[in-house]
Amino acid sequence: MPAWLRAIRLPFLTATAVPVALGSTAAWHDTGGFLWPRFWIAAVGALLIHIGVNLANEYGDHVTGNDAANLTPTPVSGGSRVIQEGLIAPRAILGASLASLVLGGCLGLYLNAVVRGNVILALGLIGIFLGYFYSGSPLRLGYRGLGEVAVAVGFGPLTVVGSYYVQVESLSGRAFLISLPVGILIALVLLINGFPDHDADLATGKRTLVVLLGRRRAVALYHALLLAAYTSVATLVAVHALPPFALIAFLSLPLARRAYVVSRDNYDRLHGLLPANVATIGLHSLVGLLMILGFALDRLV
Repeated sequence: MPAWLRAIRLPFLTATAVPVALGSTAAWHDTGGFLWPRFWIAAVGALLIHIGVNLANEYGDHVTGNDAANLTPTPVSGGSRVIQEGLIAPRAILGASLASLVLGGCLGLYLNAVVRGNVILALGLIGIFLGYFYSGSPLRLGYRGLGEVAVAVGFGPLTVVGSYYVQVESLSGRAFLISLPVGILIALVLLINGFPDHDADLATGKRTLVVLLGRRRAVALYHALLLAAYTSVATLVAVHALPPFALIAFLSLPLARRAYVVSRDNYDRLHGLLPANVATIGLHSLVGLLMILGFALDRLV
């Protein structure tokens, strides 16, 4: 994969694409209308901010020496390695990060200008704040055990509610509720990817949940949150926040079982755990897409 595509962590951009599509589809389900220009501007803006955040994290982990200290990187953890391999200069990564954040912010400002109120402005500022200071000084949220919370909020409620608001120009408690499953699942992606990075994180003072809790308790938390993701889908259907068709999200259970079994048996084995890392990434996308399909089927049928 070309160096810049590695640096922006292209496969992980589904973390933004799925909640944007979910919030927009929920708005269409509720109103019957869909504003395509606003959808594309919101999607591109959110993706640019996500790219900026990924690059900021790449730069931040370089500055702290975290990625350099990681001697056992995997395809899903340990950073993209483009700086460590001399493919892209750190200053170029930082510049591209700031440029992406600025461009994404400009698209957000445009949407805020054409959409009633300043909701998009507020949500966007919170998102940029959480994203940049995930690894940026002085807060470094990801170094203080708050990375999973920041990611869950940013790629859950903020993105889903914002995408919904862009379409209907009103805040919705329902949009917040339907964001919870995808928010939990994207937090699980970060959590499970912290296992291979444990030693490097510990050595460089990056206090992730895996470092703070230890591998055994961290995998128990992973399993509890995995259960919570599916429980939240069932609960949201029961309280009519999600349509009954959204129960098709449970078709993803075989993949969830694989993630559970592999993580249970290999949480302290670097390469043995890799299928669980990959399965967790797939679960976030699959559950989100099945929820989107559930909204579409309920509207059409």
